[in-house]
Amino acid sequence: MNHILSRREFLAHSGQGIAALALLSACGTPPSPIPTRAPTLAPSPSPPSMNLNDRIAQMILVGFRGFELTPSDDNPIVQDLRERHIGGVVLFDYDVPTQTRVRNIQSPEQVKSLCAALQKAATTRLLIAIDQEGGMIARLKERYGFPPTVSQQYLGSLNNLETTRQHAEATAKTLAELGINLNLAPVVDLNTNPDNPIIGKYERSFSADPTIVTNHALQVIEAHHKHGVLATLKHFPGHGSSRDDSHLGFVDVTNTWARAELEPYARLIAAGQCDAVMTAHIFNANLDPSLPATLSERIITGLLRDELRFDGVIVSDDMQMKAISDHYGFETAIRLAMEAGVDILAIANNSVFEPDVAARAIAVIQRLVQEGRISAARIEQSYQRIMRLKARLC
Repeated sequence: MNHILSRREFLAHSGQGIAALALLSACGTPPSPIPTRAPTLAPSPSPPSMNLNDRIAQMILVGFRGFELTPSDDNPIVQDLRERHIGGVVLFDYDVPTQTRVRNIQSPEQVKSLCAALQKAATTRLLIAIDQEGGMIARLKERYGFPPTVSQQYLGSLNNLETTRQHAEATAKTLAELGINLNLAPVVDLNTNPDNPIIGKYERSFSADPTIVTNHALQVIEAHHKHGVLATLKHFPGHGSSRDDSHLGFVDVTNTWARAELEPYARLIAAGQCDAVMTAHIFNANLDPSLPATLSERIITGLLRDELRFDGVIVSDDMQMKAISDHYGFETAIRLAMEAGVDILAIANNSVFEPDVAARAIAVIQRLVQEGRISAARIEQSYQRIMRLKARLC
């Protein structure tokens, strides 16, 4: 779920050119390490007050504006947390609609305070997420007082697993100290097209070699688990071969995608090292002749769940990205993503800003259930996955 400026905008706004994009926590002290293998659990016990509408709200991960949480009744994110019981938020350092750095990240002390306030306002354990991949894709930048980072491509080119682990440890420690509990990283796309405008150009991939990608991603995941932070593999089923940017419109990888792009997912899932998977909005007629991956039951359920046997949390990429929003209405996109098997709908709220977008998304799902187009059992499946994931946090 990345809002990415053009390369020219990136260089203009980042000064040093270190990073300029935006995404998604809250233990004040580092929690105990997450188990290396996600446990197979019976359904998680739910808070007594959790009704169907509350379960629906757990499926929403939304972006918002503000360096701090003002407790006023008209603050949309406070209402989303206290009244609607949304399951997660995502943090950005740059506000795209206003083209300013007035968003969520100002300093380490400010971010830690914001995360604590978010967690306090939430009625259930809150996922607080961020895109902290390293290099150009880092919300927590040196300019705000955070440690420097390097790109995944740099680490993959060194191909020294100990070096990757050291950098991942530093990132995970920073996130845990701030209270950020979900990193939308590592990227496991293969760098098969170095001129890719959204992966290769931003040095987000470790390598074109799936073994190198898998080995380095494992170091990142294990380092995050050591500090009690969850990790997210992205962008399924593979965005590395694309020639276009799904933030900007339709992306077709039918003639460029290869099954090798599934290998990091298959290996990490089989090893029990996959907390969550983020979808890609790419279209591949060989996998689904009608729908992009995020909205495709063939890809999300058929390929990821059934073939690769992943029963963890699936997170959509930002539902406001133009690959989706330019071609599907808001309600249709939500319905198709849920039918496909997506558990958490990520709405970055940063290509456009809509204060009521979480409320609207919840209302759409409620209506779909009332009309019998989405079953309560389908909601329960996602709810249980989300609660099992949250149970692994401190």
